[in-house]
Amino acid sequence: MHGMNLLGFFVAAVQIHSVTLVIHTLNYFTTISQVAKLPEFLEAAYVDGVQILQFDSNHRETKAKHDWVNKITEDDPRFWETETAIDLMNEQVMKRNIETAKKRFNQTGGVHMIQVIKGCKWDDETEEVNGWEHYQYDGEDFLSFEANTMTWIAAHPQAFITKIKLDQIDGLNKVKKITHREVCPELLKTHLRNGRDFLTRTELPTVSLLQKTPSSPVTCHATGFYPRTSSLFWRKNGEEIHEDVEMGATLPNHDGTFQTSAHLNVEVTLAAEQEYECVFQLDGVPEDIIIKLDAGSILSNIQGERFCDSDTSHWLWGSRER
Repeated sequence: MHGMNLLGFFVAAVQIHSVTLVIHTLNYFTTISQVAKLPEFLEAAYVDGVQILQFDSNHRETKAKHDWVNKITEDDPRFWETETAIDLMNEQVMKRNIETAKKRFNQTGGVHMIQVIKGCKWDDETEEVNGWEHYQYDGEDFLSFEANTMTWIAAHPQAFITKIKLDQIDGLNKVKKITHREVCPELLKTHLRNGRDFLTRTELPTVSLLQKTPSSPVTCHATGFYPRTSSLFWRKNGEEIHEDVEMGATLPNHDGTFQTSAHLNVEVTLAAEQEYECVFQLDGVPEDIIIKLDAGSILSNIQGERFCDSDTSHWLWGSRER
């Protein structure tokens, strides 16, 4: 796998649960995929977990996801032209990478995927910065770059050849360290300034109880909240419980808000209705949202209601050396 690319799934931006977000993140997620119905190449960027831009092989132009993101041209008038050029280049590099990876693993057919996540974080109190670059192949860790030590780490035996080749490119690792620890954090700060009102707003969710069938777990589903830093849990007789509870991931909605869920294995009886309640807490909001277990308020497929537990992934990758 030769060349700088990014991959990833929007899953994990570094977040701190506090009233004021201290650690801010900029992540680029990219994928090159041979999976049917997915764009062959896709890249998206997220600030503090909120998607700010996207490029894919179907539309072939990098576009802002929110109007405020376009303020970036005040600092860099050619920003979108440059982003599109970088993504077009990354698309070609990633196509070569996936063919190289298949050869490394002695694969001649099948459906394969490369995923990368690149990004950085900035602590607005200590001014500490750090960056990352992680590659996966078919869902398994393959290669990563450690900015502080300027070294590539082979997470798989087949990645060792790539590590050696990258380490031998004169000046590359120093450039990548500057990219992750200087260029990326400065770009992050610019986006944070431009999106201050949007990124510091508070939006309360709609919280619903869902159940596919009478024997299925009862899902407490919260959607439409912002910021991402929140808690959703079940209580029994006033005490938070973890037994018989399965937590869903916190996922982005298309409008920049988030959704999450908590599934409770319980038989909905009159006694249970007196004992159980779902609680949602949002950073910066002192009041909890509390939904008591109530058979009459549960939305169910049996009642003709439909709901989607959308534990979907958002994948992305790309080079950000300027």
